[in-house]
Amino acid sequence: MKRLLAIGMALFLALPAVALAAGETAEEEKFNPASEWTLHPWVEINIGPIDMSINKAVAYLLLGAVVSCVIGIFLMRVKVGSEPTKRQALGETIYEVAQVQIAEQGLPTKAIGRWFPYVASLMVFIWVVNMIGFIPLPLSDEKWKIFGVEVPTLAIFAATSTLSVTLALAFMTWMFTHIEGIRANGLMKYLKSWIPDVPKALYPLIIPLEILGQFMRLISLSVRLYANMLAGHMLILTFIGLIFLVTPWIFPFSVLLSTVFYLFEVVIVVSIQAYIFAALSAIYIGSAIEPEH
Repeated sequence: MKRLLAIGMALFLALPAVALAAGETAEEEKFNPASEWTLHPWVEINIGPIDMSINKAVAYLLLGAVVSCVIGIFLMRVKVGSEPTKRQALGETIYEVAQVQIAEQGLPTKAIGRWFPYVASLMVFIWVVNMIGFIPLPLSDEKWKIFGVEVPTLAIFAATSTLSVTLALAFMTWMFTHIEGIRANGLMKYLKSWIPDVPKALYPLIIPLEILGQFMRLISLSVRLYANMLAGHMLILTFIGLIFLVTPWIFPFSVLLSTVFYLFEVVIVVSIQAYIFAALSAIYIGSAIEPEH
């Protein structure tokens, strides 16, 4: 059984590499993992200078939204019984993590009812998008022919490994933070809360730094998630790509390392990054509501 699982994992991880190599020759194009992050528009939509085209990153986000809704409905809409089922237990575990470990740790009590749905949905959505990014799906820009018909090849790609996606998610939290801060405290009181209790002579130095710090939150949220997901996918694709770049004899070594990185990303990184993003969002919103804390 262990050997069958090992062989299955090797084939599973080799699928994206085979997809990337399909239809290519050494003379035409060399294997380049970075090409996976070149987003080609499937449906071009341009509104003035704004590019709203649908590409594979958008497709993964739409799929992630649908799967997140299905998971929420399936796990949360259950009849509570004296003997909880596995479905109910899993749903309660996810709910408890979102409420106790994220919402209650970052949000003031009076704001949990308003902002718990947001941070909980954010955690589930990012986890789902991260996870489906490690499942080979036919959502690639590469094509191969079956009986003369071109179909997308199987490939792994995480929408959260694209900076524009993580920046949009971070911008939502950043905007909600300041909107809620102004709503809870008023504009002037909220802006004054940015300035620490220091001598007024230091204001010309402190105020620009505090304003910069507010914008750095936006960057830290987006870059942390983006960099972690990008690095994981890049390492997996690179090690599998060594099979085609060097020699087939390196196959066991490449598959072993790519399997290790794959399991590390799926088991640890996917969940941790979703948790951190949601937890920081709760902390930022909570600190805006009650700046003194």
